[in-house]
Amino acid sequence: MTRTLVNPKGTEPLYENFHFSAAVRVGDTIWVSGQVGLDEKMHPAQGMTAQTRLAFEGLKRALEAAGASLADVVELTTFHIDLRGEMAEFSAVKDEYFPANYPAWTAVGVTQLAIEALRVEVRAVAVAGSAAGR
Repeated sequence: MTRTLVNPKGTEPLYENFHFSAAVRVGDTIWVSGQVGLDEKMHPAQGMTAQTRLAFEGLKRALEAAGASLADVVELTTFHIDLRGEMAEFSAVKDEYFPANYPAWTAVGVTQLAIEALRVEVRAVAVAGSAAGR
């Protein structure tokens, strides 16, 4: 099987400057790097809701570039600065992106992320074409 690096338009600076791909696909399996709440100018969004939404939009964009969708996600891992205090806010947004057929999910509390203002990071594993109901 061939390994394909997936770097959607706009993520090239991350690949070039920080030496990682937004996602990697081997066969039908796609590993998506941690997505965070940065806007198109690489500035952190204000608050958990806005950051979570941007992280899931980044996840969606990476999966689409790899030939999959959010419905193909089989495992979700999230990293939280305030695991208890902001979980309800995070979960409300997560449920907009995963309203049914939930993937496996692990939430991890951490003391810091790559940029001080970040509140959450989301990574996933997907299997293209595995969406429920297919």
